[in-house]
Amino acid sequence: MAVGFRAEAFRIILLCSLWYTISSTNNVIGKKLLMDFPYPVTVAMVHLLSTATYLSPTLHIWKVPRMPSIPKSSLITLILPLSFGKAFSSITSHISIWKVPVSYAHTGKTATMPVFTVILSRLILGESQSPEVYCSLIPVVGGVMIATATEISFDFIGLVSALLATFTFSIQNIFTKKAMRDLRLNHLRLLLLMAIIASAMLIPFWALYDLRRVILVIESGEQDLLWLLVILTLNGFLNFAQNMVAFTVLSLVTPLSYSVAASTKRILVITVSIVLLRNPVGVINVLGMFVAIFGVFLYNKAKYEANKRKHELPLHTKHNATPNHVSNNHAHYHVI
Repeated sequence: MAVGFRAEAFRIILLCSLWYTISSTNNVIGKKLLMDFPYPVTVAMVHLLSTATYLSPTLHIWKVPRMPSIPKSSLITLILPLSFGKAFSSITSHISIWKVPVSYAHTGKTATMPVFTVILSRLILGESQSPEVYCSLIPVVGGVMIATATEISFDFIGLVSALLATFTFSIQNIFTKKAMRDLRLNHLRLLLLMAIIASAMLIPFWALYDLRRVILVIESGEQDLLWLLVILTLNGFLNFAQNMVAFTVLSLVTPLSYSVAASTKRILVITVSIVLLRNPVGVINVLGMFVAIFGVFLYNKAKYEANKRKHELPLHTKHNATPNHVSNNHAHYHVI
C-alpha cells in the first residue's frame, strides 16, 4: 500500500513538473507568435486541430480503450456544451495573451478562479462555504484590483477576455469531472472528442472572421510563410502536450488539488514570462500579483480544512461502514 502510494505520488509530481515546463514554454512562444501574428482565432483553431490530429494516433499506439456509447441526451446536454466551452475558452485565452502581458493575464486567471469556483459551486451544486473561505477571497480580489490599477499595459478587452476564459474553464472543470464519472469515459478519449467537436464548431467562424485577413497578410509578404507554419506547428504541438498532461492530472486528483496544481503552474508561468519576455511591471504591480496569489493559497488551505472537517464527521458512527465503501468506489473517478 505504501509503495503504491509513493509510486502514485511520484507519478503526479512528475506529470505536474512536465505540465509546468510545457506550459511555460508554450506561453512564451504563444506571446511572441501573437505579437507578430495578431490573429488569436486562427491560433485557437490551430490548437484545437492539433489536439485532435496528434491525440488520435497517440491513443491508438497506447491502446487506450475505445469510446463507449454515449446516450444522445448526454451528448447534447453535456459533451456539446463542454466542447463549445473549450473552443470559447481557447479564443478568449488567446485574446488575453495577445492584448496584455502573460504575467498579467495569468494573474487574473489564477486569482479569479477561486472566486468563480465559489460562485459556481453555490449556483450549480448548491454548496455553501465556510467563513474562512469567504474571507480568503478578500486578498484575492484586492490583489487583482491593485495589479489592475497599476498595470502599465492595461487593456480592458484583454482583462475581460482573461476573466471570460477563467469563468469558462471553471465550469469546464466541474462538468468534465462529471462526464468522466457519469459516462465512465477515459480522460484522453473525452479530450479527443471535445477537440474534434470544438474544431468543427470553430472552423466556420474562423473562415468568416480570420481566413481572408490571414490570406491577405501572407500574400502581402508581411509574414514569412515557412516561419509562420513552423511556429504555428510547434505552438500547436506544445498545446496538445499541455492538454494531454493537464487532463491526465485532472483524472488523477480531486478538483481542489487540480486547482492548487493549476495555481502553482500559473505562478511559474508568470515568473518565467517576466524574466524571458521582460514584461514592464512596477513594484506595486508585483505586490498586487503576490497579494492575489497569497489569497489563492489561503483559499486552497481554507477549502482543504473545510473538506477535511466534512469527511471526518461521519467516521464516528458504526452505521457508515457501507457508505464508506461506496465513497471509496466513487473516489476512484476523482483520484484513481
